[in-house]
Amino acid sequence: MAGSTRPWRPPRIPHDDALLRGEALLQELSGRRSVRAFAPDPVPRRLIELAIACAGTAPSGAHQQPWSFVAVSDPAIKARIREAAEEEERRFYGERITEPWRAALEPLGTDWHKPFLEIAPWIVVVFAQRHGVEPDGTARKHYYVAESVGIAVGLFLAAAHRMGLSTLTHTPSPMGFLSDVLERPPNEKAYVLIPVGYPAEGATVPDLTRKSLAEISTFKTG
Repeated sequence: MAGSTRPWRPPRIPHDDALLRGEALLQELSGRRSVRAFAPDPVPRRLIELAIACAGTAPSGAHQQPWSFVAVSDPAIKARIREAAEEEERRFYGERITEPWRAALEPLGTDWHKPFLEIAPWIVVVFAQRHGVEPDGTARKHYYVAESVGIAVGLFLAAAHRMGLSTLTHTPSPMGFLSDVLERPPNEKAYVLIPVGYPAEGATVPDLTRKSLAEISTFKTG
């Protein structure tokens, strides 16, 4: 049986206004950068809630919304996350990393030390729900989980940036410890860990250049 529907006719924005909106959004998002040096200054919980709510507007396979966002400000939990993450990162940089990967990371200046995991006022861990759980405990299949969660993460980052917050997408490898520390159910798998806050005074970022529009797009016009 088909689900219920409702009319959908959002206002059509005049082309000139749409262009101004698009240019303004591009300029704003062009200023987004990943930050690895955070200030300990507090960030109101409501800002994190709004960023998560924005992420929750993402499209998803069969509208299953296969994501869970766990926001952590508890210093003790952040310390446990840092300890476990640094242990995995120490193994990664010391034993598992390939030389091409090491060379690719060199401009970013990263290593196994992750002090930002305790300094940033918030850590938001995004979990992908590999399947849903029905009220009777049976599994409900989810579709396009990685794609859906990836879109939601992108909206979270954009929303945080819009509110003047800085973020970092961090994926310590492997991330199974996050399920243990945060006591998540077995159908969830850690997808990304995102410190959120304000940049530290004197923070710097790598001097990188994004690919141009011509490099990332192809137009086929008749």
